[in-house]
Amino acid sequence: MNRGQVSRVLQQHGAVMVLAVVVIVGSLAFDSFATPGNAVSVVVSSSFLAIIAIGMTFVIISGGIDLSVGSLFVLGGVLGAYGSQYGLVVALLLPLAVCGLVGLLQGLVIARTGMAPFIVTLAGLLGVRGLMLAISDEGATTYLVKDPAFAELGRGQVLELSYPVYITIALSLAAMVLLQRTGFGQNVYAIGGNEQAAALMGVPVARTKVYVYLMSGLLAGLAGALNAARLSSGVTILGIGLELDVIAAVVIGGTLLTGGAGGITGTVAGVLLLGVIQSLINQVGNLTSAFQQVVSGLFLALVVVAQRLLSKAQRLT
Repeated sequence: MNRGQVSRVLQQHGAVMVLAVVVIVGSLAFDSFATPGNAVSVVVSSSFLAIIAIGMTFVIISGGIDLSVGSLFVLGGVLGAYGSQYGLVVALLLPLAVCGLVGLLQGLVIARTGMAPFIVTLAGLLGVRGLMLAISDEGATTYLVKDPAFAELGRGQVLELSYPVYITIALSLAAMVLLQRTGFGQNVYAIGGNEQAAALMGVPVARTKVYVYLMSGLLAGLAGALNAARLSSGVTILGIGLELDVIAAVVIGGTLLTGGAGGITGTVAGVLLLGVIQSLINQVGNLTSAFQQVVSGLFLALVVVAQRLLSKAQRLT
């Protein structure tokens, strides 16, 4: 392979390679790391972040950003717990409907007015957080999950893995097909690569943008509802800064912040890598959870620099 091909492989699959190296090193350094129980814990805790990151991957590939997903996650949890008093269907459909509507509105504003996604979704972050506080009486009211079937959806297990893990796997496979094997996925890449050129080629730019933000809102709401089912309540203090973790996972997975390149496999690897890093820090014992943020930040900075260099190498070939 020439230099450009090597750079492309590293950009697309670098997160998977790094994940494998980190797992091997952690297994050699800590006896309690390479255990089935620890592996299950990492996978289960990462599943909710992965669901949101799938939607964020589409948004970033299209050249956008969605800062509202953290607030949508906690709103989805509150609405899911509240709706559980009316049964499983309402507990799932209520957060999907409301969070999907927010994503749809953000997509329409971005697509039809040309406003910067950063500004629109920042307003969404603040507005959705305010809506959640209004529903929960400034966070004083915590709605409990009352429907056993909904609670089972979050806590039930098959082969020691909870249902959210299998839902994440199914969504990841569906997203891979949608992104790589459909016209919609190719439109997303085209818009992220060069929006003006995509429009000249007849790509429905506005409609595609609306769809990716709708997808992001739906998946953030779904993740929040599943997390509420797992915790048996709609906890109102979650989701703060979650959007940054999601963006970090997607970028670490090889998706360019400038748009036009990326994939679901890398995103899943990025999510797992953050989970493994947290697990390794827990293995040390004398380090606080805040140290994980420091490590993740440094790692993200290195990945962005590496992406820059790899992209430059591809352009030179």
